[in-house]
Amino acid sequence: MNRRRHPIYELMARVVIMQEPISAAIAAIAELVDISSESVRLIIGICGMILLAVSFREAGKPRGSQIAAPGWVLLGLFVYLQSSYYIKIGDPVLVLMTAAALPGGIILAVWELRNQTENHSLIWFRGMVAWSVIPYHIVYLIPYLNIAFVLFTAHSAEWMLEFAGLGSYSVGEMFVSLEGGGEVPLADWEGNMWLLTQPLGESGFFVPMYHSDGEVANISFILSCSGLQSMIIFVGAICALRSVPWNRRLRGLIIAVPTIHVLNTFRNAGIVWLTDAYPNWTISGIGMFDFAHSYAAKAASLFAMFLMAIALFDLLPELHKHIVKLLPINLEKESESA
Repeated sequence: MNRRRHPIYELMARVVIMQEPISAAIAAIAELVDISSESVRLIIGICGMILLAVSFREAGKPRGSQIAAPGWVLLGLFVYLQSSYYIKIGDPVLVLMTAAALPGGIILAVWELRNQTENHSLIWFRGMVAWSVIPYHIVYLIPYLNIAFVLFTAHSAEWMLEFAGLGSYSVGEMFVSLEGGGEVPLADWEGNMWLLTQPLGESGFFVPMYHSDGEVANISFILSCSGLQSMIIFVGAICALRSVPWNRRLRGLIIAVPTIHVLNTFRNAGIVWLTDAYPNWTISGIGMFDFAHSYAAKAASLFAMFLMAIALFDLLPELHKHIVKLLPINLEKESESA
């Protein structure tokens, strides 16, 4: 990745070096049981996912809330532990989102335990998270699927750039980022292609972009570039609508998933072109890649997801109903009446 360092990123990197207590505790547990910290994080996440999935199936029973409460805390911790990665790569938006996951999970756990009556919107939210997180990590943990998504994303951006007449590019060879630093071609990687059993480096499986003349374009594609996170949120939100017939849910999925992929392809193509066309552009010390990737594209993506949700509310009013009932003002009202 072509990333010029801004003072805020240097400060964030120094924060990583000063390991905070929770990450330090996870590292100590990992050392005690002789596995990697990433493996401990995945175990925490898997346990949280299973608890939420089980609680979704146990909807309407008091034990459903009791099962969901530790699930929210574990899943919040799982996401929170990713914040150090986003600090390293200098992504302030995702740093804030992942750092908020643990307190958010604790709040949801308390809400579950204080309101053990049948709350259809909270039950929907359990299912939404389970339907979102589990499929995403299936893709992440199976290298064949992970690589397929990365290649499809890179080729989609390449086709979009050439179709728009913004240059001629080619997708390079797949590489694997190693945990201890460095990278190797996928052909030389000795890991298991059916199940990821060893931690990888920051980029995981990645593929670089080249100009048609063979010159490196200073842009690489990883799984996070695929838009899978955005797609899977809508997949989870729609699939968890148990009271809605499957034909309406399928229509919602057909609208949401391809639209997100097309918008994400425009996003990726735009980042490649802007970074390539304006290599020396800066604003307040932030280079074009950082500005386009971490700020402009993030804001545009969040706005696009907001518009997508509004469009789906017409087809799936139940979705709107659940979201409104989960807003903080409703949470406060329920807490007062409890």
